[in-house]
Amino acid sequence: MGLKTFNAALFSVIALSTLLGAFPAFSSTNETLAVGTIPYSDLFGGPATMTMRRLTIAPGEVLGWHYHPGVGAYTIVKQGTLTVEDGCGGEEVFTAGQAFIEDTNRVHRGKNFGTEAVITLQTFLVPQGSPISVSTQQMCGQPARIEECQHDGWMNFTFPRSFSNEGECIRFVVNGK
Repeated sequence: MGLKTFNAALFSVIALSTLLGAFPAFSSTNETLAVGTIPYSDLFGGPATMTMRRLTIAPGEVLGWHYHPGVGAYTIVKQGTLTVEDGCGGEEVFTAGQAFIEDTNRVHRGKNFGTEAVITLQTFLVPQGSPISVSTQQMCGQPARIEECQHDGWMNFTFPRSFSNEGECIRFVVNGK
């Protein structure tokens, strides 16, 4: 089989598999509204990039697992009902007019179970050169609150690291390391 024939066959298999549901076909759209540079940020000890974007999630769509480096994502739901599934378990639902913070390095994914598109507006602040979002597999991202470390909760965390005990987990929340 020649290279052209192989490429055509491969394209046909991928296209057919997508139509049959073997590979998810995502229809969310990201629109970068503005990007700016901060010459020096105390948060990172150097330059930072601030990005504002509009994210539109089609009805029935489930985004892939991901996390946000830097200071996380500041999100406003402009339209629709957004369900956010946490990699550690649990879901939260946000409706138009609500705002929330997607914690730094907390693995999650967005879902639109509604009949209208979900539109969110987001602001990201990251060290210059860092991405605003990183795709990953489902993992339990870093703890954001001391309560998450208590009652054996420290055992759930797997990203960016795991913990040996509750105290180590609490120190991570307090000190960030």
